[in-house]
Amino acid sequence: MREVIVYRGEDEYWIAECPSLPGCISQGETKEAAIANIKEAIEGYVETLKEDGLPVPEERFETLILAV
Repeated sequence: MREVIVYRGEDEYWIAECPSLPGCISQGETKEAAIANIKEAIEGYVETLKEDGLPVPEERFETLILAV
């Protein structure tokens, strides 16, 4: 299980990123598309690390929403 942050980008596309996997970012025209794309990106990222014999980072992030 991975923490994913989803937000609207400047170009109106939805951005999805996985902070525990540096550089693992995707996007989509809809929030649902961005989520589907980040799932695929996470799977590919982890698979590549394993194939290269590199450690897979553990999930270590916690999100918090602040009202300012």
